[in-house]
Amino acid sequence: MYVIKGMLGLCAAAVSLAGPAMAQQARSERVIAADGARQGVASDGENIYVIDNNTITRIAIADQKITGEWTGDKDLFPHLNSCTVVSAELVCASSNYPAVPQLSTVEIFDLASLEHKDSVALGPMPGSLTALDRHDGKWWATFANYDDRGTPEGRSHRDSFVAQLDDDFRITRMWGLPDTVLQRLAPSSISGASWGEDGLLYLSGHDKPEIYVVTLPRAGGVLTHVATIGIDTHGQAIDIDPGDATLIWSIDRASRTVFASRLPALSD
Repeated sequence: MYVIKGMLGLCAAAVSLAGPAMAQQARSERVIAADGARQGVASDGENIYVIDNNTITRIAIADQKITGEWTGDKDLFPHLNSCTVVSAELVCASSNYPAVPQLSTVEIFDLASLEHKDSVALGPMPGSLTALDRHDGKWWATFANYDDRGTPEGRSHRDSFVAQLDDDFRITRMWGLPDTVLQRLAPSSISGASWGEDGLLYLSGHDKPEIYVVTLPRAGGVLTHVATIGIDTHGQAIDIDPGDATLIWSIDRASRTVFASRLPALSD
């Protein structure tokens, strides 16, 4: 059993692991305009990196000024999905969505210059790579399948999964998504993923204003759904701020804006 700690004087509410009710809303604290806010956002604590299909824009959080931009060849970079800051690099999940077979890559950029440094081809995978994060000395990834397009015949959104990867981005372990999350994702999939300092994995879909909090299971191959948190943005890639573990960055595609939102605390 996990408890959602009340904020702003609200009472705490118990959440059942079998089917968590909606936790209270994440509280929006900052909104930043960004024309490229279509796929996701990452943060290094001082800047945000706004991701579009083949562009990355760095914006200083303090004054909201653009401090760097990168634009890639659309044929080489058809669909950047999300990025995460690791040391002096911006590491990004990329795919050829909606083309099949599903061919994904990891694209690596220099954090200071935004120069493209390396590309790691993963080859055909059982899903499109949508998110990457570094946690506990490992890479963690989400691979998406959909009900409508960008997925081989015979698969659906229920075939989406979370994987642990080694330092060469080879899958070493895989977990399926719980039914309580899959029901909310249909007909799409997971778009963003970020590990919290609380040891929980925060996931976002493609279109609903909510975040799914999961943890690794004690046994079995399906992640445990801990909580669902409402948020003012509608899906796409997310990133927990490295300097503030209770602040999560997300985008609103319709308004081309980036939000910083305060997460409610979770305790076991």
